[in-house]
Amino acid sequence: MVRDAATLLVDRVGHYGYVSSRSVYRWPIPPGLDEHGPVVKGDPNSPDGDNYGAAKRGGELAVLEAFAEQALIARAGLILGPYEQVGRLPWWLRRLQRGGRVLAPGQPDRPLQFIDGRDLAHWMLSAGENGIGGIFNTVSKPGHATMGELLDACRAVTGSSAELVWTPPERIAQAGIGPWTELPIWVPTEGDLAGLHAGDVSAAFKRGLDCRPVADTVADTWAWLETEGDPPSLSDGSVGLDPVREAEVLAGSR
Repeated sequence: MVRDAATLLVDRVGHYGYVSSRSVYRWPIPPGLDEHGPVVKGDPNSPDGDNYGAAKRGGELAVLEAFAEQALIARAGLILGPYEQVGRLPWWLRRLQRGGRVLAPGQPDRPLQFIDGRDLAHWMLSAGENGIGGIFNTVSKPGHATMGELLDACRAVTGSSAELVWTPPERIAQAGIGPWTELPIWVPTEGDLAGLHAGDVSAAFKRGLDCRPVADTVADTWAWLETEGDPPSLSDGSVGLDPVREAEVLAGSR
């Protein structure tokens, strides 16, 4: 689809912005990786979308082949904000709203790296207007917010009196609880997932990328949930920690 769209547009427009993903990098993604890191193989002519990283790389190649230096490839990281259908931030908001003792992963000062979807869109539109092409990691600087700041913002905006029980990564691993999925957004500071919150984004920031405060993203996401309801991911179990498993781990933390 990307190949066909780029082919149709190449003689009609002067710029093509493609939202790609840092998933195009070979796994595991090391901390500090910039846009020159090794990527997975991709085929712009392949209809196979089952391999997310390969499909995104194929899309990149399709756009680059058609538009060359007029192509903007935005390798986004974790995207949060209103209409985040994956449900990572919505899950934390609903969990804090329920209150009680909440399993908070790792340490509160764990640096996070994410981008509000509106900031990504604004930057890409601005880049298009200014004819900026190239490949960019498009996510906040590491430590734009911490896990503690994120959860505190969730607690504040929901009016919750929940108690955050900060739990060592070792205990979480022993319980078989998966970071990123069962404990959304969070990953340990060591191991294969660590690079998800530690990418080099200096190139995009030199080109004007700016990220709003985490409190604004959290507040606007909460307003969306309260107005329009939860995304399906919160009811189908595809994201978030099962309450029974959470209670079992917390029982050993008293």
